[in-house]
Amino acid sequence: MAREENRGRGRGKGRGEREERDEFVDKLVAINRVAKVVKGGKNFGFAALVVVGDQKGRVGFGKGKAREVPEAIRKASQEAKRNLVRIPLREGRTLHHDAQGRWGAGKVVLRAAPAGTGIIAGGPMRAIFETLGVQDVVAKSIGSSNPYNMVRATVDALKNQTSPRSIAAKRGKKVSDVLSRRTGGGASEQPVSEPAGDAAEAAGAA
Repeated sequence: MAREENRGRGRGKGRGEREERDEFVDKLVAINRVAKVVKGGKNFGFAALVVVGDQKGRVGFGKGKAREVPEAIRKASQEAKRNLVRIPLREGRTLHHDAQGRWGAGKVVLRAAPAGTGIIAGGPMRAIFETLGVQDVVAKSIGSSNPYNMVRATVDALKNQTSPRSIAAKRGKKVSDVLSRRTGGGASEQPVSEPAGDAAEAAGAA
């Protein structure tokens, strides 16, 4: 009986690990053939860059090298899962605010977009947004087109994202207070400018 119970537990654990692995989506961004010069000649291998995410606000990237392509991709995927970061998303579909990121010669600009815009980005940036779960965003790469620099710069820009909840927690306030102050500040500017205009008209009439 004890053996049967242990076997059942082992099967359940393996199924749970499989489900945990299946929740992540990985995308191959770039793969290059590399060579290592040794005494007898050159040893050729492959270097892979992979982006992994759960499409619910977590994303990570990793790179791996091996003599065969599948092994390089597997190593890159494992490293990406170890480097996962959580990014706050607005309504689960777009960014909270615009952001800029930089890594080396790579520069990127990310802008929040209304519903229905889609992912307007190319190459490595699109892979990051798809695995992260972003549905509406406008992105532009200004600097280097090297996929490694673009991926690192995009992740750097995403790390700078802040949500109203995190700001409220830092200030010791409620989320509604932060949002109401932001909307109320813009509304309070208009009544102040109206008397100034009336005063100018009165002075001109005089």
